[in-house]
Amino acid sequence: MTDEDTSETAVRRDRFSGGPAREFLSSLAADTAIFEADLAVDRAHTVMLAEQGIVDDAVAGEILAALDDVEAAGHGALPDGEDVHEAIETAVIDRVGPDGGRMHTARSRNDEVATCIRYRLREDLLAAAEATLTLREALAAVADEHAETVMPGYTHLQPAQPTTVGHYLLSYEGGIARDTERLLGAYDRTDRSPLGGAAFAGTPFDVDRERTAELLGFDGLVRNSMDAASARDFLAEGATACATLATTLSGLAEDLIVFSNKGFVELSDDYSSTSSIMPQKKNPDTLELTRGVAGDAIGEATGTLSLLKGLPRAYNRDLQRAHASVFEIADDVREAAEVAAGAVATADWAVEDLASAAGDGFSTATGVADLLATGGMPFRTAHEIVAAAAEGIDDDDGPATAAAKVDEAAREITGESLSAYVSSEEVEAALDPVHSVASRDSLGGPAPEAVAEALAASEAGIDDDADTLSARRAALVAASDRLEAEVATYV
Repeated sequence: MTDEDTSETAVRRDRFSGGPAREFLSSLAADTAIFEADLAVDRAHTVMLAEQGIVDDAVAGEILAALDDVEAAGHGALPDGEDVHEAIETAVIDRVGPDGGRMHTARSRNDEVATCIRYRLREDLLAAAEATLTLREALAAVADEHAETVMPGYTHLQPAQPTTVGHYLLSYEGGIARDTERLLGAYDRTDRSPLGGAAFAGTPFDVDRERTAELLGFDGLVRNSMDAASARDFLAEGATACATLATTLSGLAEDLIVFSNKGFVELSDDYSSTSSIMPQKKNPDTLELTRGVAGDAIGEATGTLSLLKGLPRAYNRDLQRAHASVFEIADDVREAAEVAAGAVATADWAVEDLASAAGDGFSTATGVADLLATGGMPFRTAHEIVAAAAEGIDDDDGPATAAAKVDEAAREITGESLSAYVSSEEVEAALDPVHSVASRDSLGGPAPEAVAEALAASEAGIDDDADTLSARRAALVAASDRLEAEVATYV
């Protein structure tokens, strides 16, 4: 085949060269993402063919040497083709001659591409999971530093109850921990080899599917050959795990943007920018972009599911469009998690301003109602009394004034003073945000002791997930070393 003979490839030759639709059919440019994966799959498959006696060792050696040349030249040097798989095969045949085509014995591009996608996506999922660990570590570290920093807590963006910065940040650590679990779970279901399933109906050759899975570091097989060629649910799951993580990140970004607006937290200059015309501005641009990534990720997850919806078994060309953008969004979400980690780790919390605002909007009202209930008053009656008092209590009222207004409401509603249930000193204490937080020492609550327990659990969870991630990475490195050693025996 000559350089000018661009109408023919290893697969299509003249008849199905594509004509005017050739560019539309081709995914070669987008396949840059799976170039390295395809080379690994080609090598593992060729080694297995030689080991099974399907291809002579000498021919296998020529093919493997040609693959080394293709790798050294890079994706940009590939000949024209519909996809990277065909282009690499064409390049090998150009170097070896017709025997180069033996590389494709006992497989189809259907199982080949499915294997390449899984091979590449594993790395993306591990990278995203690693970024969640970095973020969780940052959240836990700052939560530990601010375990006793009282702050206002909100529901419906309205002052609700006092809490602490530590308790607030651990709420996100818990959410991100579940995102880690989802990513690692998606990894485990991606980590299955479809190679050897051929087009969809298996092959008459005596292939060893377990061997190629081992050489590529897969922890098992997609056993059914039709499922092996067809399945892209792992892509949908990976995209959805990334979208869920991005949604969690978006919530964290939104909170920090709002808190920055209120003066409760100041972001580092490294995670901010200024205006091109208004020199006084300090804008939380990185967090706004983090928030924006969620829209892209949700769109990608929805798009992947939409593409897969209604496709018949086994392989359909629609699937060519299913993976490239999943790789891209996984990378975007990973980067967003890393940026969020940096923003959290370097932010400066306004401790005094937070403490001053912690009682705004009579946010200790629930604590007063709880106090009355512990003193023997039915909670609904206590709720009614405190709700009535809230209408007349201002943020400027001191504890004694606020307690007197609650007592007045009690006399109007029940006909008796609060002293029948609790002392005025107890009511005044319940009105203090610090006391309110300290009293909420139930499991998972904001009291410093409860936060300390939660921190210990979070840190243990981070360590466990880090060990899991490390084991997954080590398995891939070991497989890569095995494959390299086996290839070296032929080249």
